[in-house]
Formats: sequence, C-alpha cells, structure tokens
Amino acid sequence: MANEAAKTHPWHVPEPSPWPIIGTIAGFTMAVGGIWFMHDGPIYLFGVGVLILIYTFYGWWRQVIIEANTAGAHSEQVKVGLRYGFIFFIASEVMFFFAFFWAFFHSSLPILNNVAQVWPPEGIELIPASGVPLLNTLILLSSSATVTVAHHAIIDDNRKKAIRWTWITAILGAVFLFFQAEEYIDATFKLSDGIYPSTFYLATGFHGFHVFVGTCFLAVCAMRLQKGHFKPDHHIGFEAAAWYWHFVDVVWIFLFINVYIWGSSSFGHIAAG
Repeated sequence: MANEAAKTHPWHVPEPSPWPIIGTIAGFTMAVGGIWFMHDGPIYLFGVGVLILIYTFYGWWRQVIIEANTAGAHSEQVKVGLRYGFIFFIASEVMFFFAFFWAFFHSSLPILNNVAQVWPPEGIELIPASGVPLLNTLILLSSSATVTVAHHAIIDDNRKKAIRWTWITAILGAVFLFFQAEEYIDATFKLSDGIYPSTFYLATGFHGFHVFVGTCFLAVCAMRLQKGHFKPDHHIGFEAAAWYWHFVDVVWIFLFINVYIWGSSSFGHIAAG
C-alpha cells in the first residue's frame, strides 16, 4: 500500500526499513570501538562496526535502486527532492572542510591568532607543490572532464561510451589515491609533530577519504550502467556521483592553492612572521 500511495503523491513514502537502525548500531559500534582502541584496546570492535556499516550501505542502496528501477517510486517530483537533498549534503560537506581551512589559517595568520609564528614552523620539511601535488591536481582536473563526458554520454543514450568514461574516471581517482599514499610515505613529518602536520594531514587526509568514497561511488555507477539502470531521463544516481566528484575536485584546488602553494611560499612566511 505504501508504494501505491507514493506513486500518487509528489513525495516518496518508503516501505518500513531496518537500515536506519542498523546504520545507527554500526555508527555506535564504530564510535565505542574507536575510543576503546585509542585507550590501548583491541581494534576488532571498530572493525565489526565497519563491517556492519558496509552491510548497511549495500542493503540500503540496493533498496533505493529497486525503488527507482523496479517499483517506479521515483517520480519527477521525487527526483527534484533527491537533488535538493544531495545539494544540502554537499553544503554540509563544504562546512566540514571550512573547519579545516579555518584551523590552517587561524594557526598561520597573526590577524586571526596573536600567537602565530613563522609558518610553517621551523624544522618542518615541506612537500613541494610542483611534485606530486601538481600531478594530482592534473589528475583530478582530468577526471572532472572525463566524468562530464560520461554524463553527456548518458544523456545522448550512448551506454558504451558512458561505461568507458565512468570507469576511466574511477581509475583516475584510484591513481590519485596511490600518489597521495606515496606522498604520505615520503613525508618527513608525522601527524603528532605539531599544528602544521595536524592541519595538513587532517585536510588532505579527509579529502583523500572523500576521493576514495567518490571512486567507489563511480565504480558502482559504472556497474549500474552495465546493467542498464540509467536512462537519458532517469539517472539521478549518476548525477549525484558526478556532483560529488566535482565537489571533491573543487576542494582539492583550494587545498593545492592554500596548503601547498601559499603555505610553503615566502609570502606565507611573511604573513605569519
């Protein structure tokens, strides 16, 4: 009855679902397990929470895919609501990264912090912007173009082209993560070495996590394309993946300019000194 009612209204009334409570259990388990691990406990409880969370993702997204492609619950009005919901999600992500940028500038600019000293602090060997960071910038900018090509291929009803370019975008994301890991391995400072490493690793690390999520998102979209889930007038899932990927690209540009270029330039030293 819920599905029948949903089709006659401009909103979607889902069937009763176990996934919200299961996801809550996963988050609680991860939180308790993480705190326990930080107090020298075993990590297995955190791992159990991660496994439950992955199971939640699989089950919940599978249910949404069925609603969209089999049950016909995603009307045009519902699609508008889904787009607005994802826009609000991205807005919350903007605030998330704003906090990291604020921490970076608050620690480096005397105008924000009257105890700011030379930035970056003495003894910190910086990662040059012209090396791996520049390469990763080119990779992400290229991936933004490839995902746009894939999106237009879906609109043109060219499924083979859309599959190819979506996989190319996901591969570029994986390559970015590989070079990011190499950069961390070669870095001479650790997270616990002061405020600069803390803000550097938190900002770039969480961005890397978002790249990982976006890469998985695109890989799932590529597999859904292979199954014929997306149509020229019905591909809200791919739109969400593309928007998320463009957001990840924009955040990286800000990181590259502010953390890698400005933060290691002579101007950065003058402003903070």
